Amino acid sequence: MKIAVWHNLNSGGGKRALYDHVRGLIERGHTVEAWCPSTADQTYLPLSTLCNEHILPLSLPRPLPWLRRGRSFIAWQETSQKISAMDDHCRECASQINAGGFDILFANSCVFLRVTSIAKHVQLPSVLYLQEPFRLLYEALPHSPWALPTVNRDLHAIGRWLRFAANLIRVHSMRRQVAEEIRSAAAFDTILANSLYSRESILRAYGLESKVCYLGIDLNRFAPAGEALEPFVLGVGALGYHKGVDRAIRALGAIDQHKRPELIWVSNFPNPEYEREMQTFSAGYDVRLTVKVRVTDTELVSLLSRAAMLLYVPRLEPFGLAPLEANACGTPVVAIAEGGIRESIQSEQNGLLVSGDDPTGLARAIERLIEDRDFAEGLRGRALRFVRANWSIEGAIDRLEAALFSLSKDEASLQWHTTRHRTTSDEYARARVPHRATVDYGPTAP
Repeated sequence: MKIAVWHNLNSGGGKRALYDHVRGLIERGHTVEAWCPSTADQTYLPLSTLCNEHILPLSLPRPLPWLRRGRSFIAWQETSQKISAMDDHCRECASQINAGGFDILFANSCVFLRVTSIAKHVQLPSVLYLQEPFRLLYEALPHSPWALPTVNRDLHAIGRWLRFAANLIRVHSMRRQVAEEIRSAAAFDTILANSLYSRESILRAYGLESKVCYLGIDLNRFAPAGEALEPFVLGVGALGYHKGVDRAIRALGAIDQHKRPELIWVSNFPNPEYEREMQTFSAGYDVRLTVKVRVTDTELVSLLSRAAMLLYVPRLEPFGLAPLEANACGTPVVAIAEGGIRESIQSEQNGLLVSGDDPTGLARAIERLIEDRDFAEGLRGRALRFVRANWSIEGAIDRLEAALFSLSKDEASLQWHTTRHRTTSDEYARARVPHRATVDYGPTAP
């Protein structure tokens, strides 16, 4: 197949997944070219090292000076500008893709809008790999964007009316973004989700069906480093409320001080203000917190291999590659059973799942791995075997390749793939129906 790829991703799990997908497709003989705006991260796992990547400009004008004092006016203006500028960018990308003789468009998420209008403008089958909808528009993390704000009765009537007007403008800007994302998502022939939980989130947010296409781990990159274990707990994720740094600190704070381990947190983005807040927060629980930002893969593998465990406690994580990366390094995971984590972590198989964010429950699971060395060692071995058997990158490319072939206009390649995988043409015909309720339950099927 000749595959056109589009994305606007920052560093993190989404970019790693795309990088592994593109590399796997190229290794299987497919021709891949990529397009992205200048806002995409070109320093973290750049696709340009794998294929020809076209970086087109994305013009995002700054708010007008006379609007700078009104945050709601700025939000409305920025939303409108982002939608318009991104549509212009996608139109130009589509023009080049349409002229390139490609079989299929494989689009990924956008850091600004999550779903862009690229599928509206291409004249070929299109697949969207959507890691998650724009969560801040659909989830109360930590406050619902749609909740009516509290009225300050001390304000003068004019002030209250100005607050009311500002809120209307802010809500209108969010409604415009929601409407744009729904229309853009509906333009794709197939939407792929990274988990059953994400499939449900897409259905709740956009009212559209999607198909689960599980990710995988590069077992050559993530493998035990052979280094001695050290008494620290590792956390991985952006420094922010949604990644649950505070949850990890509370859990460690519930462990007796004389056996309380250090928390090392690896983040892909610096956030000095939030880091200072968490350092103050951790001092209140007498937890030692060390933050490392933008470490290399070599250092990450070393940390994962040396850690007593990965403590993975984000709020409603759609899937989470980090726990499986830890398993691939022979490291067990302590996690909260919510979001997509329930699909990748099986309690006492490759980690320990705790039913809620109760710090005491998490602390007991952490202590079990610290104190019961025989159990911890056995869990390390099981975790490594589990991820190798069920979550390889080869399996992930199989799933993605099948989804792309099912829509490809390259019938010769489709017939080759059908024979290779012994899949009936009826199954592929069903997969061609846009937004059909089909689910690949993958490696965690009962």
